[in-house]
Amino acid sequence: MTVDLTPTGDHRRPEDHGHHARHATAPASRAPWVAMYHSVADPADDPYRITVSPARLDAQLAWLRRRGLRGVSMEQLLAACRQGRGRGLVGLTFDDGYRDFLDHALPLLHRHDCTATVFVLPGRLGGDNAWDPLGPRKALLDADGVRRAAGHGMEIAAHGLTHIDLTRADDRTLHREVAGSRAALAELTGRGVHGFCYPYGLVDRRVLAAVRTAGYSYACAIDPGPLTGPSAGPFALPRIHIGQNDTAWRLRLKQATGGPRGRTLRPAAVTA
Repeated sequence: MTVDLTPTGDHRRPEDHGHHARHATAPASRAPWVAMYHSVADPADDPYRITVSPARLDAQLAWLRRRGLRGVSMEQLLAACRQGRGRGLVGLTFDDGYRDFLDHALPLLHRHDCTATVFVLPGRLGGDNAWDPLGPRKALLDADGVRRAAGHGMEIAAHGLTHIDLTRADDRTLHREVAGSRAALAELTGRGVHGFCYPYGLVDRRVLAAVRTAGYSYACAIDPGPLTGPSAGPFALPRIHIGQNDTAWRLRLKQATGGPRGRTLRPAAVTA
């Protein structure tokens, strides 16, 4: 399915970080509708509003299915769109590779006959979300967990090695985070790694070029602003943030309009 998609979604809230990157307004474009999730767990203690409860995710996936839509991985979605078969499909993405994906998200995806892309951090396997200065520590998938997710039909894609702001990285670090994460995940899963997700949603032309050079087929952002368009191709795909407050009527609004325009936020401090 395609809609006029205006990119949106706050990976981190303005009050949580010192300053953020603002993008120039970009016109809406025809693009696949892609949902951006993070953690699936109890959302009670979540200063970043990136956690949805299992019950809420269940209801959101049920809403998609009632409307004749099916959530699929980015790899499946983009392949279908290239063949003119994207109608009725919605991209589902889960950033950071939280361990709760196996416990809570995976059973629900199977229940609703959906797949998803999990963007993981091979430099933090078995660790936690140390880059977040606020909120609880959330456990990340370890190597076995990543392989289990892949074995259940989920696409495993890269989110960098350690979740740093790539727009501030020197060339050597940028190459290590982008190319190194692809190589590490390919070795871990024994499969090709086709997708990349920019940490914090931050991307500029240098970072985009590094992702393209590393051999990825596509990359997801949040609100790529002026990078959206034919020149970026599939390397600055916008996504819609889906959160705990997204009940049926809010999902319907986001589907129809692409949601309210959001911001891509820059971290005040990043733990390497």
